[in-house]
Amino acid sequence: MDIRNIVLPGMMLLMVAAGCKKDGGSTGTKKPDTGDTTKTTTSALVKGADVSWLTQMEASGYKFYNNDGTQQDLIQILKDKGMNAIRLRGWVNPTDDWCNTDDVVAKAQRAQKLGMKIMIDFHYSDSWADPGKQPKPAAWQSLSFAELKAALSTYTISVMNALKAKGITPDWAQVGNETNDGMLWEDGRASKNMANFAALVATGYDAVKSVSSTTKVIVHLANGYDNNLFRWMFDGLKANGGKWDIIGMSLYPSTTNWQTYNAQCLTNMNDMFTRYGSPVMIVEVGMPAAEATTCKAFLTDLLSKVGTVNGGQGLGVFYWEPEAYNWQSYGLGAFDTSGKPTVALDAFK
Repeated sequence: MDIRNIVLPGMMLLMVAAGCKKDGGSTGTKKPDTGDTTKTTTSALVKGADVSWLTQMEASGYKFYNNDGTQQDLIQILKDKGMNAIRLRGWVNPTDDWCNTDDVVAKAQRAQKLGMKIMIDFHYSDSWADPGKQPKPAAWQSLSFAELKAALSTYTISVMNALKAKGITPDWAQVGNETNDGMLWEDGRASKNMANFAALVATGYDAVKSVSSTTKVIVHLANGYDNNLFRWMFDGLKANGGKWDIIGMSLYPSTTNWQTYNAQCLTNMNDMFTRYGSPVMIVEVGMPAAEATTCKAFLTDLLSKVGTVNGGQGLGVFYWEPEAYNWQSYGLGAFDTSGKPTVALDAFK
């Protein structure tokens, strides 16, 4: 998700995905284990939130309150709402230092102390990366492709080791954010050079595993309802040596089309498992904070559908920056203007 996409957030994603829609013919690399039914109810799901703005908001004077009006740590509020995981984006050299490695580690320590699982979202950029833009970090601009892979590996390992030094082992790591057309453009633009993108994904995968063999690696695309996009991308990655453990999806419906999007997303999730043997996870969702009742219905239905993915391979749902209120004009949070969670988050209980 990118804050600059807040007006009609699905529009840009739709346009980009439309340009990528193709249909590959490969089959999955693993045979589905239809006997695995370990995650068939919503109580077994991962329920989380991306709270990467947290430290920046706190530094700006923001406070958070539970529904009784008592000031509390944001992560504690989310835990009390039924969440058990926190997602954090990592930027390579951000100009203001927010979401750099030190900031990521500090937030991860807070999450771990409260018993939360942790996902690291490597953007491989100095700022926002999403379907409409995947800029290289400034320090990587002039590198050859071989050097680019080496830089990606070195950076990934450095972040994983910084977390390890504080006793933190991420449960999941994304290699790229909303990579509908690859990452690290132009070298890794999938529509122009799928082999390059697959090589970058494999490099990130190997870097994560070299530090933590138990961390599951996610490849993440937006538009979780778009089966053609997902087949095109994962057929292409499979054919070119890409590696992943979990397929991640974003889903940002409107208040009027969420039922259709949820149904299409379930169809897509089942197909991803059938076609590639891959578990699936919704790593970003959002809806206008002012539409909290509708958002609760959307989330309740989506959590239920994720819990019914074939073989129990729907793993969970993460809300993107629910804590954002009166903040940088972002309207898709799930806190009201007084800093208290809306009814939308009750869906996670």
